[in-house]
Amino acid sequence: MDSVYGKKQKLEQYLQELGSVAVAFSSGVDSTFLLKVAKDVLKDRVIAVTAKSCSFPNRELKEAMAFCEKEKIRQIIVESEELSIDGFAANPTNRCYLCKHELFTKMLKVAADHGLRHVVEGSNLDDNGDYRPGLTAISELGIKSPLREAGLTKEDIRLLSKEMGLPTWDKPSFACLASRFVYGETISEEKLRMVDQAEQFLLDLGLRQVRVRIHGNIARIEVLPDDFSKLTDEKIRKQVYATFKQIGFDYVALDLLGYRTGSMNETLKLHKGKN
Repeated sequence: MDSVYGKKQKLEQYLQELGSVAVAFSSGVDSTFLLKVAKDVLKDRVIAVTAKSCSFPNRELKEAMAFCEKEKIRQIIVESEELSIDGFAANPTNRCYLCKHELFTKMLKVAADHGLRHVVEGSNLDDNGDYRPGLTAISELGIKSPLREAGLTKEDIRLLSKEMGLPTWDKPSFACLASRFVYGETISEEKLRMVDQAEQFLLDLGLRQVRVRIHGNIARIEVLPDDFSKLTDEKIRKQVYATFKQIGFDYVALDLLGYRTGSMNETLKLHKGKN
């Protein structure tokens, strides 16, 4: 089995073989690592492409722009308004497929317009385990996934990112705000705003890994179990409740299982055959 350094070398060789790339860049752990390695290997034969939309918090966009400016990487920002995609707002179980297909089609055009041979994205080996219909769209469009090709896991990427001095090495995992909606519940710009504001409030309290899942007008908060005590502190608890009510939620609940990725996929069996 390759060591983590052997995997990095394999990644560098793979990128060198691709020749020139447009990197789908969200400022997350994986795409930041991929973009930095691609820049080191390909020099001026790489650009970053970042999608701007109502499901992508402004704080993430600002971080993406700041990183590209610091590393002197050319960045193209594309408008990707998911709510205009036919069927997306109804939040079917293949929502991620619809979004990724539309987004990466735009990125392919950006790459072609700049004379770049490939579009690459940052999914890693661990992403093979969950329900991820977006990977189907990526495969259909011929988008490359160098981190998976190199056999890199999230743990590998964090370790290497730390050694490279990347600010994202310990950044909490993030997914687009649309992933906070239970399948079948209509996604609206207003509710995306509510989720964004609620999560930002929790982050401002000092919580790092958070999700605010939305069920109608109920907010289900997911945090790491070690952070439960912070939210149940009487002063904080009342502050969270009052703020969430002001944002627009009728009820506020704390998920006793705590934060986990893809918790909305736990309901998939209820929707089997509907989409």
